[in-house]
Amino acid sequence: MARRSEHTQDEIKQMVLQAAERIVIEQGLDSLSARAIALDIGYTVGSIYKVFDNMADLILHLKTRTLDDIALTLQQALVVDDSPQCCLVALSKAYLTYAKHNFNRWQMLFNQRQTAALVTPDWYKLQTAQLFKLIEGQLKRHTPMASDEQAHRAAQALWGGVNGICYSAVLEDVSDTERTVGLLVESFMRGWMLEER
Repeated sequence: MARRSEHTQDEIKQMVLQAAERIVIEQGLDSLSARAIALDIGYTVGSIYKVFDNMADLILHLKTRTLDDIALTLQQALVVDDSPQCCLVALSKAYLTYAKHNFNRWQMLFNQRQTAALVTPDWYKLQTAQLFKLIEGQLKRHTPMASDEQAHRAAQALWGGVNGICYSAVLEDVSDTERTVGLLVESFMRGWMLEER
């Protein structure tokens, strides 16, 4: 067992997050426990609860790291000169690829089992909002007269559909999902243009 004096509280927090992330990636969220993390980092279970309030708090921090990773993946998929529709298709395809290649992390985002009773903190809401800003930005480019509220609502609707396709693709091995995502975005943009006129 490592001695507590070997690491600062902040270093222990980072070690806990890295170990927890490894467990989720390799075994899934159901295998995540304070005991498994403690064994991985060589500290006691009590050390984990000195840097996180409880497992729900830890899982929210893990989800934030995943949201950061997804946001980076989506930003890298954007081509500045592309039309908003092409950008939304690129974002959707990048998201689909992320979900396929990082299934356990992606699925964790939608698992509320351990965090349902937790009041969602503002910092987590802000993280989620930042991800939606990428989609909202393209919708506003496409339809500049749309209000922020309309763009936000449209982004939620569109991304709900993209998530549904991702879920089907990852869990049911649906073929040709990239074309399906492209069709969804194209149809959505046509319908949204008519609605906003």
